[in-house]
Amino acid sequence: MRIDIKNLYKSYGDTPVLENFSLSVDSEKPVCFMGMSGRGKTTLFSIIMGLMKADKGSVTGTEGKRFSAVFQEDRLCDELSALMNLAIVTETPDKDKISELLLSMGLDEDEIRRPVTELSGGQKRRVAIMRAMVSDSDIVMMDEPFKGLDDATREQVIHRVKDNLKGRMLMVITHDESDAEMLGAEIVYI
Repeated sequence: MRIDIKNLYKSYGDTPVLENFSLSVDSEKPVCFMGMSGRGKTTLFSIIMGLMKADKGSVTGTEGKRFSAVFQEDRLCDELSALMNLAIVTETPDKDKISELLLSMGLDEDEIRRPVTELSGGQKRRVAIMRAMVSDSDIVMMDEPFKGLDDATREQVIHRVKDNLKGRMLMVITHDESDAEMLGAEIVYI
């Protein structure tokens, strides 16, 4: 699978955030996008996923592809349990397998059955990440997914992401080069 981005331009009013940005990405290894805040990383992701239109330029290779995403906000169904937040994004939910995946993210049996509103910020983040990983998708997009996780948890979660990638394309926005290193990712500076 390959995505080609050619001469993207996007501005907000008179302020350009992407100017003639071009890149080709294939699914052979993850890609981490890095750069200062305000450089257009989140905007680029929104354009790739079709959530926003570029002012100029093109993105090809995403036609007919299914995306799963981790946004800067967790965007979970607050009243549902962690288990149900994952079950609703899979075509054939296997609750035992989903439980096992959540347990592998460091949550315990009680936590995976509680409404996510009762979980800590770091626990919610891990649920959001695993939800993107179990979703039936071709491309996984993550915007600062590991923010707020302590070092040991971050390493554990990154290993689970790699274990559950299963040949899908992975694109991650991060401000931490160690994330890219642990993912075995190519770094693209914006």
